[in-house]
Amino acid sequence: MENGMGDGDDNDVPLLPPIRTGRNNGRPKEPWNGEFVKSLVYGGMDAIVTTFSLISSISAGNLSSVDVLVLGFANLVADGISMGFGDFVSTTTENDVAARERSITQWDVENQRRNQQQLLAQKYRNLGMSAADADLVVSIFAKYPETLVDEKMVAEKGMVSPDRTNNKKPWKNGLVTFASFLVFGCAPLLAFIVLIPFTKSVKIKFMAACFMSALALAILGLAKAKIAGQRCLLSMATTLGNGAVAGAAAYAIGWTLRNVAGLQE
Repeated sequence: MENGMGDGDDNDVPLLPPIRTGRNNGRPKEPWNGEFVKSLVYGGMDAIVTTFSLISSISAGNLSSVDVLVLGFANLVADGISMGFGDFVSTTTENDVAARERSITQWDVENQRRNQQQLLAQKYRNLGMSAADADLVVSIFAKYPETLVDEKMVAEKGMVSPDRTNNKKPWKNGLVTFASFLVFGCAPLLAFIVLIPFTKSVKIKFMAACFMSALALAILGLAKAKIAGQRCLLSMATTLGNGAVAGAAAYAIGWTLRNVAGLQE
């Protein structure tokens, strides 16, 4: 028989229907993975925008290069500590909440096993699974209580058990965010340091800071695209646009306060 199905036992093997995604461009590229990559990228992005905005506001007020460096580095260290501690606290809180939710789910599974299995099966049916398949899947999970608890956490609460995540040591996340904030936040200030022997013009140094900030933002935008699986050009344009808007707003406020509101030294 020539029906493309084969003979004998091959006819008894069920064929899974293809998953239609609306395009046929091959397998999508996998995003970057890593335990601290997100803390590294997003800490750096926040640092560049924050530092560049501060420089913009100071430059608009016609302050000296020394003022820019002193205020810039002071703000950079203070914000870096705040960002790092904030990452540590948020990651710790997230892990504590997940651990608490898992203990509740585990108690429910141990003391209300049948009811919890029915709830999970209903969840699968709501997602489009047939009743028979949902019951079969849940019956398999029921043989492994720990797996059943983890699956209920994901399916019903959208949470992953803390021992299944990469955030097992929140202090490392905080340290990476702090280091990333300091390193990338120095990019706008680097122009002022490098150009000290060559020029005293704050405007020239500010233009160089704009270039360094744009370059750093473009690099981080590219990294963000790799992490999230986005298009590189779009991610870089979005990141650069965010920095440009923040810097322009800071510059406008500094110029307005000095030249319109009449705030002088």
